[in-house]
Amino acid sequence: MEVLYIIPARGGSKGVPGKNIKKLNGKPLIHYSLEVALALTPKENICVTTDDDEIIAVAQQTGIKIPFKRPVALATDMASMQDVLEHAINFYELSSHSYDVIVLLQPTSPFRSVEDIEKALSLYTNDLDMVMSVVEAKANPYYVLFEETEGFLVKSKEGQFETRQSVPKVYQANGSIYVINVASLKAKSMKNFSRIRKFVMDEVKSVDIDTPLDWDYCEFLISKGYYK
Repeated sequence: MEVLYIIPARGGSKGVPGKNIKKLNGKPLIHYSLEVALALTPKENICVTTDDDEIIAVAQQTGIKIPFKRPVALATDMASMQDVLEHAINFYELSSHSYDVIVLLQPTSPFRSVEDIEKALSLYTNDLDMVMSVVEAKANPYYVLFEETEGFLVKSKEGQFETRQSVPKVYQANGSIYVINVASLKAKSMKNFSRIRKFVMDEVKSVDIDTPLDWDYCEFLISKGYYK
């Protein structure tokens, strides 16, 4: 099974300006993802797809090479992750290197470990569309989530459950690890993937940086020894 590790890191972040190369505990954020990838595969199987020259320079500090610069059209708020992944796969196929599986590692999830990725990969079989990392959700649509209908609140999902402990578990995608079947990616939209297996991660490892508050929370977790 040929695996390509893709780390998408466009410039122009609005929530935390320059977050992909901003230093978290003295290390550029993107290096956290690059280091776990380098522990799992030769650098030739790692693709940082970016439109930004500064991100390219910082990524290359780890010894990897950036095989291409992402087109501007694929670095806007409107560009989909599917388009970005397909662009990368097409680049390698034109270079006579085909991959069966993509491991997508978003740089905004710095606390995933090598072991986490290995476990997610161990769950993958070629009859799946994807293995996706999740965290158990605190808010449950059977119990505490509501929608407004004709001016009144109704439960998001109906069920006769009296206590929080009795409701079915629900899971939230944490954005950390996606193990994607390339054949499925080519055949259909990711939003239409139906054969998805979960890989459950804990709350700390599931932290995703999108806002300055998220960044401060990561620094707090590091200061308290939750991540080493």
